[in-house]
Amino acid sequence: MAEKNDELRQFVVTPLQTNCYAYVSAGECLVVDPGGSGAQVAGHLADVHVACVAATHGHGDHVGGVAALVRATGAPFAIHAADAGLAAHAGEMSEVGRSYDENAPAPDVLLAEGVVLRVGTATFTVMETPGHTPGGVVLLGGGTAEGVAFVGDTLFPGSHGRTDLSGGDEGQIMASLHRMALEIPPATTLLCGHGPATTMARELAQNPFLL
Repeated sequence: MAEKNDELRQFVVTPLQTNCYAYVSAGECLVVDPGGSGAQVAGHLADVHVACVAATHGHGDHVGGVAALVRATGAPFAIHAADAGLAAHAGEMSEVGRSYDENAPAPDVLLAEGVVLRVGTATFTVMETPGHTPGGVVLLGGGTAEGVAFVGDTLFPGSHGRTDLSGGDEGQIMASLHRMALEIPPATTLLCGHGPATTMARELAQNPFLL
């Protein structure tokens, strides 16, 4: 990260081992993809002001904890309009054979191409990356968060997200991956929705879907 005083906290939640992230900057934080255990996540963030809760997409394993986290912190919820309906029924999601904590509330902030979320001295710019879901996004860090990107389930090390769930589209996700390869700097750390992080340089060298 560009600023040593910034901090990335990570919580693994839900039976699907979703990575919930909290990016902390100047006493504020952005929470990304609280798929479950919202009240517990809020407890781990009691020392900072939760400025925003954002979802990279609307699947239950990424938004199931939003309602509890918003209740505990009063933070606004942000998601792309194309996935707001999906998130609103996240607690009923059954396609992957799991149940999740709660339906997500209606969004307070709609994420769209170029929208900037500001947290402390960090910024995160929305890049629309449909394919895993119609409203999937990447949050690309700037300011003191330069070199960090939250990529949700669009990209994984050596692979990409599923497109066989409702709203998934293989052509769209391939276009999104191509755009990411062109526009995200190689040194950027890619924080994925499940599993380990990677870098764009590593994916450009090894991911067959980006070659």
